[in-house]
Amino acid sequence: SVDCSFSRGVCDWKQDTDDDFDWNPADRDRGDGYYMAVPAFVGHKNDMGRLKLLLTDLKPKSSYCLIFSYRLAGEKVGKLRVFLANKKTAPVWEENKEKDEKWRTGKIEIFQGAETTNSVTFESERGKGKTGEIGVDNVILISGLCPED
Repeated sequence: SVDCSFSRGVCDWKQDTDDDFDWNPADRDRGDGYYMAVPAFVGHKNDMGRLKLLLTDLKPKSSYCLIFSYRLAGEKVGKLRVFLANKKTAPVWEENKEKDEKWRTGKIEIFQGAETTNSVTFESERGKGKTGEIGVDNVILISGLCPED
C-alpha cells in the first residue's frame, strides 16, 4: 500500500491552476499533522477547487483501491467529487451532504486497462453556505480490490 496522506505521505499532490481556488492545509484536532480543506467561505457559489494526486507507477491490467477520509461540514457547504484521469467527463465518486459532520471513509476502485490512470482529482464545488468546510485526509492506495466494510 502507498501512503498518500498529506503530512507524511510519499505521493505527488498538485493544485490545479485552471480552477477558482486552492485547497489548503488545516490542522487536525488531535494535533498530529494536517489534512487538506476548503473552507465554506472561499470563492463564490459553484466555484471549483481541484487537488490532483499524480500516480506514476500503477501497473496496467491490475486493480487498485483508493481509500480516503472525507468530511462535509456545514449547511449547504457544496460537493466533493473524485475524477479519474482517463474518465474525465463523469465523477467516479460524489458526495454533497452528510447527516452529521463526522469524518467518513470513501473508497474508489481503479481498474487499470491497457490505458492506465495517471491521476486522481479531488474537486470541491462551493455551495451556498458560509460556514463549515470540505476536507480530505488519510489518502491510501492499495493494490487489489477494495475491502468490504
